Amino acid sequence: MRANRLFMAGTVLALGLALLAGRAGAQTAAPTRDDIVGKLNHLEEPAEVDLPALKQQVMERAKARIKNDPGPVNRPPIAPDLAKLPAFNAQIQFDADTPIIQPASYQTVGRIADALVHSSLLPYTFLIVGHVESNSKTREANAILSQRRADAIRDVLVNTFKISTKRLHPIGLGEEQFLDRAKPTSAVNGQLQILTYAKVPEEAPAHPAAAPAPAAKKPARKR
Repeated sequence: MRANRLFMAGTVLALGLALLAGRAGAQTAAPTRDDIVGKLNHLEEPAEVDLPALKQQVMERAKARIKNDPGPVNRPPIAPDLAKLPAFNAQIQFDADTPIIQPASYQTVGRIADALVHSSLLPYTFLIVGHVESNSKTREANAILSQRRADAIRDVLVNTFKISTKRLHPIGLGEEQFLDRAKPTSAVNGQLQILTYAKVPEEAPAHPAAAPAPAAKKPARKR
């Protein structure tokens, strides 16, 4: 009887460890390049978003102390048009309250870089959108942190993976546009987004330099 109990206890423990290992593997498994390409390669029309103006609006709204603020659940998104763009939501881990990317997320960033140089995505520019979940920090602090994290991903893609900086536009939305408005404190709201934004602008052809006018011939001297 005792042996049976020990066997059952061991079986339950093994199953529990297996489930935990499976969950951990599911959380840390990096997406494939093709997964990311499949999410991003169907832009129908670019969003009309003035990015410098949006950055200013995020900070102004995050700083404002509005008496009738509806709260994080009912707060309207600051840039609803972004929801129309093809998106890949990445679970990037950062050190707490910093833009420092944890080593466990390097593989995911590398897969994003691989996707961005895929032939079907080369004609496009992308937004790197930082978000945060609602927490004890001020909305202003979270807006700044989300921008710094978006900047950090851009810097790695440019400096390490040599993605053209002209194709990447980082923007932090802080608490001003939750990914899951119904659950503002959910970790889902801390995910970083890559959005297909627009076609890469075509460069105007360079005009050839005008040929210099031929020098006037000096009249021959009379002897």
